[in-house]
Amino acid sequence: MTTRPIDSSSRDVQSYQPRLGLEMEMVVADARSGASLPVKKYFDALLEIKRARGLTCSQAFLDGRCVAVHTPLAECGLDNGFNLLETALVPVQGGVGGLDRLAQLAHQELTDTLQALQADGACILNVAQHPACARSRSWYEDTCVPRPIYRELREHRGWHHWEGIDAKAQNGANTSVPVGQAVRALNVAVALAPTSIALFANSPLESGVRTGYKENRMTLWSRVFGPSRFPGDLFLSTYPDRAFHDLADFFNWMFGPGTVTRGLPMSLSYDYKSVPVVILDADPSLLEFLHARQWTGRRTDNGLAVTLQPQAQHFVYSQIGQFLDARLRYRMDQLPALQDVLHAWRQDGGLEALFAAYGAQLYIEARAPGAGFADQALLDAAGPDIARSMLVSPTALQAGLLGNLDQAWQLVNDVGWKQLGELRLVAMRAGLEDDRVCALCADVLAVARAGLPPQDVHWLAYPEFVQDERRCAADRLLDTWTAAGRSEQARLAAVLDRHCALHPQQFSWRSSLSATF
Repeated sequence: MTTRPIDSSSRDVQSYQPRLGLEMEMVVADARSGASLPVKKYFDALLEIKRARGLTCSQAFLDGRCVAVHTPLAECGLDNGFNLLETALVPVQGGVGGLDRLAQLAHQELTDTLQALQADGACILNVAQHPACARSRSWYEDTCVPRPIYRELREHRGWHHWEGIDAKAQNGANTSVPVGQAVRALNVAVALAPTSIALFANSPLESGVRTGYKENRMTLWSRVFGPSRFPGDLFLSTYPDRAFHDLADFFNWMFGPGTVTRGLPMSLSYDYKSVPVVILDADPSLLEFLHARQWTGRRTDNGLAVTLQPQAQHFVYSQIGQFLDARLRYRMDQLPALQDVLHAWRQDGGLEALFAAYGAQLYIEARAPGAGFADQALLDAAGPDIARSMLVSPTALQAGLLGNLDQAWQLVNDVGWKQLGELRLVAMRAGLEDDRVCALCADVLAVARAGLPPQDVHWLAYPEFVQDERRCAADRLLDTWTAAGRSEQARLAAVLDRHCALHPQQFSWRSSLSATF
């Protein structure tokens, strides 16, 4: 086969355009009782609201139920359950004013969501996990979104997928990076994740009891993957022993020996949750499969035996297969031949050159910040300016770090890769009450502030407030929960009073979508 010559030259730098994104996960509750509530009328109501604003809309269905409304500005859907909304915003242009553009879009989407939830008599709680939701088998079966991928994960891989059905939610900050900086950016995001865990901790309760964690949500992965048939699944959620050297090193870790590939699509697709896939016989790693001429397996939708030929699309499709505190995500302008990918993989820096030559767009997806929305407790404690910054502040923090990457990487080396990994559990448990975590947060915020345009540093107001006070959203939630008495009913009523997500108008947000997204 004749392979395409790879000449990355200066294309990476010349063609790179910074982008900022946000994936909002939102815990739904009954506005009268505070109980976890699967939505029923939400998507129909949301469709009407979007169309009334002049947006072109389409719906997505699974098993006859609407699971998403798509618009040019966002994909408004669900995470794993009908009690957990997920809105992925279209990326906006980064650089000066980028966070303003992101905030305008995010607060408009939040406004639409809060209005649509009224059809179900529901609201959003400012929590990263519902404080008193059951995780029973019947609740899981009634609430789980019927995606084909979940059958593979439960029945083939043995994941305890139901552990997350109590609406464990994150604030997914997405920040683009040039190809040549991607691995260092990933290393920084993974190593400094204790900061995001501590500053945005918001899940101290589970099933109605205190957990002993400020961010209990982060205990999810070991509970889901621990029982897996394949030890590599837990391995891919565990802090690495060392930083990654380059893209080849990262993909060897993710797809190499000791790991087992997830189901693979039969045709080109970026739909990671709903398309039928093939589960390969004999459980190979993705790297082993890609080097084969073909491989047998069975379709998940009908059980029929098929033979799958490796393609570059399988490499791209499999990018979500790890569960660290940050992911490296990417798309290419066009797909290279598989042999080009494998050849580049064997060269020092070869994948960086190939990604640049094929117009790859890469971004870091943060998974450490817990979901957070301005509520009455924060508004009373900190005022409207800090409340206004809360929703996009995880993106601001990540954008600042990656905009000051050399200093961020120096901070990682000064503290030490191993030591930062050890602080992760400390941050989950104690948050800013631990002096080491608090000092790290101060250093990280200083680096991030220096990495943002001066006009945008105000979007760090919320984490700077948390660092100064050494109290996060989890502490405010626990104050409310403890003061409300012993009955769960009284406690949930107090949570509704103090910790419902506020309408953006309540902290003086003047939304305008006239900017170009």
